[in-house]
Amino acid sequence: MIRAGWSLALGSQILLALGCHPNTTRPTFPPLPGAPFAELTLTVPRATGIVADAMRQDSLPVSIVEPRDGLIETPWFNAKTFTETDARRLGPDVVQVRAWLNPTKPGSSRVTMETVYRPLADPSLPARELDRLVPSDHPVGKRVGELISALARVYGPQPSDSTRETPFGLPGADSLADSIPFVLPKPDSGKDST
Repeated sequence: MIRAGWSLALGSQILLALGCHPNTTRPTFPPLPGAPFAELTLTVPRATGIVADAMRQDSLPVSIVEPRDGLIETPWFNAKTFTETDARRLGPDVVQVRAWLNPTKPGSSRVTMETVYRPLADPSLPARELDRLVPSDHPVGKRVGELISALARVYGPQPSDSTRETPFGLPGADSLADSIPFVLPKPDSGKDST
């Protein structure tokens, strides 16, 4: 009887280990609360590619794009020149942008983009605990908000009437997208192929 119990326990642990897929490129932490988000009517891999292309068009220095995992990341960069920097990651002039894309329902995904800086240096804390969202008037934060608004206008669910709320928690988000300086690819007329 004891032997059967051990076999069952060992067998279930082996199955559990085989069923897990621990190799992911996503960070172990979620986006910071308050980061802008939107729903896109695209699968995660397709949305990841489109969001990364839009970020590059807007001069954000994208360094990591993982379509399978729904992750896009920039290096730490100078907020004025939009170039990667080796400067100390301290203050709002050196920022990083990350985008997480998560499935919501079949054929749709939620994109959340955060723009972070580090207001102080504290070697006793993990680096992520030092990250803070940039203030609402920060130039890179504004551009990311405009980018996500434009993506939602082109790829978001289309409302059946004009009584919808302001999307993804950004006040005046509809008016921001009207002045976007880049061109987004038009959605396919057919279904998403990825």
